[in-house]
Amino acid sequence: MNAVLRRREWATMSTDERRAFAGRSLHDVLTPSLRHEIALLIDDVRARGDDAVCDATLRFDGVSLRPEQLRIPADDIMRASVPDALQSALVDAIDHVRRFNEVVRSRQSDWSTEIEPGARVGEKVTAIESAALFVPSGKASYPSVAYQLGVPAVVAGVPRIALVVPPMPDGSGRVDPAVLVVCRMLGIDEVYRANGPAAIAALGFGTRSISAVRKIVGPGSPAVTAAQVEMQRHGVATMMVLGPTESMMVADDSTDARRAALDLLVEAEHGEDSTVVLVATDRGVVDAIDAHLETMLNDLPTRRAAAARAALGTNGGAVLVGTLAEACDVVNAFAPEHLQLAIAEPRSDDVVARIKHAGEILVGQHTPFSAANFVLGVPASLPTSGFAAVSSGITAATFLKTTAIATASEASLRRMRPTIEALADHEGFPAHGNAVRRRFD
Repeated sequence: MNAVLRRREWATMSTDERRAFAGRSLHDVLTPSLRHEIALLIDDVRARGDDAVCDATLRFDGVSLRPEQLRIPADDIMRASVPDALQSALVDAIDHVRRFNEVVRSRQSDWSTEIEPGARVGEKVTAIESAALFVPSGKASYPSVAYQLGVPAVVAGVPRIALVVPPMPDGSGRVDPAVLVVCRMLGIDEVYRANGPAAIAALGFGTRSISAVRKIVGPGSPAVTAAQVEMQRHGVATMMVLGPTESMMVADDSTDARRAALDLLVEAEHGEDSTVVLVATDRGVVDAIDAHLETMLNDLPTRRAAAARAALGTNGGAVLVGTLAEACDVVNAFAPEHLQLAIAEPRSDDVVARIKHAGEILVGQHTPFSAANFVLGVPASLPTSGFAAVSSGITAATFLKTTAIATASEASLRRMRPTIEALADHEGFPAHGNAVRRRFD
């Protein structure tokens, strides 16, 4: 049997080997040449606006558009249709994502407390004024990305939501009707078709046809990621860096090997830059999973099978550990985008408690990555490249901001006076101190 999984043992890996295992560098994705090319493209969009966007769409997407064709007409959105089965799936998925985000929104509420007698502090929560959602279309069409981004923005109450999607890769200039159906369901009528990086620049700067927004979110190719990073220098907010997809599974001696293999292939089939890691306490389970993977790979189209072999072999593989506690150490070091615990149910609570860094945790072998990606309701646009250690997936909270509110009585300000004066004097700001010193002298 040819092994699909590259194999390592955590206990025998050196510090440098562990660091290399966990250290997916964005420099490997955002190469200097790519960043330079995207910077030039962004400068071109800033200087020439719509004409630069149309030129980039012709150059990179093979579609010739006039500026007035960048925005998709409202009639096209209203007329878009999909087969009944897909229509039902979109309704079901949107309902779940909406329910999840309504709970997120309800927990982001105004609050106030008396911090000392006479002094009250708190926050008010409001939506950002505008946001753009990027939905990729290079390798395939992704209506799921449209609703995974769109529902949180709608639930958050963003007044203006724009969505941009590159034309389908068949050269027709069309946008997948399923994406337009999602937009109609969510009430999003500002929809653009254009090259990804150029559209991101246009949404940041604003052009004659594309109005500027304050925040841009959404996954995409390295070029799209580079464009979002570059536009931060121009004052546009982006949520996170979304690199190649990655997943991790924790397995023990109870794991059903066939189901585990099925689930490992979910993220593995995305592309040859994907990373999939199995962390297992049992060598026999690894052998059984590997055997199923070899068989299942033969059922995939050639391109998907090649991607999966790279994700499970060159880029990822199996890491053997001695205990589930050690497995948690591996997870926390890697900080995966997607994590599934394919372990015995009584052990799950303890493992979940030990995990600090993961974009999502899917518990049990009836919770595959595909269920979370499409319909469970949890966010599917998640931090990659180790950023799960410091950031979160895209939810309604992504589109909200807080404003601090405070009020103080004269008595409480008099009580705080010595503290204000001492700090103002130490930091060399006399006006700060005078605001209280002379107020009461």
